[in-house]
Amino acid sequence: MISVDEIMTSNVVTLTPDSSVYDARCIMSEKDIRHLPIVDASNKLVGLVTQRDLLSASESTLYATSNDARIELEKQHKIEEIMTRQVKTIDERDSLRSAAQRLRKYKHGCLPVVTDGELKGIITDTDFVGVAVHLLEQVESSIPVEEF
Repeated sequence: MISVDEIMTSNVVTLTPDSSVYDARCIMSEKDIRHLPIVDASNKLVGLVTQRDLLSASESTLYATSNDARIELEKQHKIEEIMTRQVKTIDERDSLRSAAQRLRKYKHGCLPVVTDGELKGIITDTDFVGVAVHLLEQVESSIPVEEF
């Protein structure tokens, strides 16, 4: 069995609930990531913010007429106002297959990896694309090439 900890990202970028929406937008843009686990002071997962959450916030509660006004509003609003609190997670000891099934079932782009309540990492749909590419390369390299 291949376990989640074998492909998860363990060096996870996180924020706290009192971080600003602006902080989340900047970090996601700078790090080129789409998911930010939100943790408390004990590294316990308390929520998740996605790119989609930020887009929804921009279009609704944080709508402003200018970019400067939008930025000021984002600095005033806290992550806890827009984060998802009921987050589906997976244990680092669970199978990769179980993680894939959970992502597919719930139509999520990521699963925070939580063991004994503590955030250990994150596994994303992009990680599974990498696994699929690797498997395809192995299959293709094992197929004999016909000579003409």
